[in-house]
Amino acid sequence: MNFTRRILLASAAVAATLLAPAYASAADLIAIITPSHDNPFFKAEAEGAQKRAEELGYETLVLVHDDDPNKQNQLFDTAIARGAKAIILDNAGADATVAPVRRAKEAGIPSFLIDREIKETGIAVSQIVSNNYQGAQLGAEEFVRLMGEEGKYAELLGREADTNAGIRSAGYHDVIDQYPDLEMVAQQSANWSQTEAYEKMETILQANPEIKGVISGNDTMAMGAWAALKAAGRTDVIVVGFDGSNDVRDSILEGGIKATVLQPAYRQAQIAVEQADQYLRTGSTGQDEKQLMDCVLINSSNAGDLETFALN
Repeated sequence: MNFTRRILLASAAVAATLLAPAYASAADLIAIITPSHDNPFFKAEAEGAQKRAEELGYETLVLVHDDDPNKQNQLFDTAIARGAKAIILDNAGADATVAPVRRAKEAGIPSFLIDREIKETGIAVSQIVSNNYQGAQLGAEEFVRLMGEEGKYAELLGREADTNAGIRSAGYHDVIDQYPDLEMVAQQSANWSQTEAYEKMETILQANPEIKGVISGNDTMAMGAWAALKAAGRTDVIVVGFDGSNDVRDSILEGGIKATVLQPAYRQAQIAVEQADQYLRTGSTGQDEKQLMDCVLINSSNAGDLETFALN
């Protein structure tokens, strides 16, 4: 090969390197995939994971699946194509998530799940979730106390495909159903949505004007229910949520919604990143795959100490 040809080939190689997508050299990329950041809980997860990952020296790719399993599949393909070292995930459905997590594992990319479990073990490295059953029992006990152990109430459920929705409802009822004078007159899914919760609450209130309380599967739905109740002049109705959002904190401090249950979204996401880092460095997290974090009751006594899904 003559000298001129060697120079041309070398120049072409340099040019190809310079023109390659920036992510091609992102050897220490962590992908963070969550539901929509319109919900402050999921936004806190993403921010917590991103901040901790960058503190540990990783580049981050923050993606949103909008609770759409098909979009989640596409985002996994993106993370795999970009050569992510690990995936931090709050998933789009317990069943629908098994295949993409397995696909990532087969590509050599470990997944670290937060908030929502999947139904299969051995394909994700970690599944770090709030103890939803324990938290729901805390919320239900406070709800029973606030209701004076009697009266008609409604329950707003989360998305059917989300394991947490069922676990929280079971936790609520294992407490509330022990009180025969508490009567559930409506139970409807609002799919974790504030808008849907507003609409469902309007309908429930029209059919059951004597309602005394509402227990909600998350804070976003609790806020929607409370807005509908306020619009109807029914601020006497007791509302209890679940998550520990700043919005519900503010409502509690203003005398609106009565209580919620804090699940530590921000810290949970940070722990997932820390375990990913340890796993990438040592081949082990030192923890069981499934890990539970206890929840904390938030009411007027401690709401002032709550900030971004953490107690100060």
